[in-house]
Amino acid sequence: MARIAFVGVGDISGIYLKNITHLFDGLEVVGVCDLVREKAEKAAREYSIPKLYENMHELFADPQVDIVLNLTRPNEHYKVTKAALEAGKHVYSEKPLAAEVGQGRELLLLAESRGLWLCGAPDTFLGAGQQGCRRLLEEGLIGRPVGAAAHMICRGHESWHPDPAFYYEAPGGGPLLDMGPYYITALVNLLGPVRSVMGMTKISFPRRGITSEPLAGTDIGVSVPTCAMALLHFRSDALATLFVTFDVFSMPGVNNIEIYGTKGNMIVPDPNNFGGEIQIKLGEANAPNAAEVPGGGRWIPIDSPYDAYGENSRALGLADMVSAMREGRSARASAAQMLHVLEVLQAVSRSSESGKEVDIEAPFAPAPRMAL
Repeated sequence: MARIAFVGVGDISGIYLKNITHLFDGLEVVGVCDLVREKAEKAAREYSIPKLYENMHELFADPQVDIVLNLTRPNEHYKVTKAALEAGKHVYSEKPLAAEVGQGRELLLLAESRGLWLCGAPDTFLGAGQQGCRRLLEEGLIGRPVGAAAHMICRGHESWHPDPAFYYEAPGGGPLLDMGPYYITALVNLLGPVRSVMGMTKISFPRRGITSEPLAGTDIGVSVPTCAMALLHFRSDALATLFVTFDVFSMPGVNNIEIYGTKGNMIVPDPNNFGGEIQIKLGEANAPNAAEVPGGGRWIPIDSPYDAYGENSRALGLADMVSAMREGRSARASAAQMLHVLEVLQAVSRSSESGKEVDIEAPFAPAPRMAL
């Protein structure tokens, strides 16, 4: 049994607690801590967690803890993960790995030097939706991928989040590091590692008015780009566009991810979810006559070959990490993947500042697909 302790029990912690205690075998929550003690007390009561730590350092010193689950805010990931590794603990972290690429590299080297495991979110790419897409791509259903387009369009968090300021603060804020990891993780698992990036970013609204309680009527100063567009060149030679924004009202009919192949196209389910419908459209040139084209050239749904993990399965990456530790294989939601994704996302901002194409250095190769 792998013994897990939480650092941070905010909004995302609920689904982790539920899935670790009810969905995945071989995992046990032994303790929690949070800067707001009432949150930790509530989690401990609801899930019968035996230990409530005063602070993260007390948690790190507990010999009963095998893995630290870092669920703190993005700008805190680096210091919390570093402290846990220095204390000799394995770590699974929410995304991103860190707010800066240099910090991410430091964490990888620290984990490697101490013989510790470091993995993290997102793990949605392990769900039935994206794993199904990957298998269909590998089987050549739409031919060789030529390009892709990814869109994350929303009007920000100040209308629903109880304390949205950190989404607009540097370092760690903005749509690139908040939602970008879902999209880039999906793309690199479907198309392979990224070779280079060109990007442009901007701040559309220097101040944002909060309408959600309890801070309704106050406003936020914005210090991080809230709108970004990028062109990604993959080592497979595929090209992709990425558009992420907190500034635009969502548009019906805009797909989260589309992949364009030599034989047809594929709509990939929302990468923020584990399941979702896969759709394809095959070109008429790939059949003797139009009648033999599935759907007559229209978009048609395709069932995923995977039955498992179609619902919200957060902590699946943690469960896979524990299985990998026991089986002596690489974990799928690896720190190497997290670092590659972080470098791609930061390259968008670097390219915007320099006006030049930015090469991606962090090595990465997608892990094998999940077993059926």
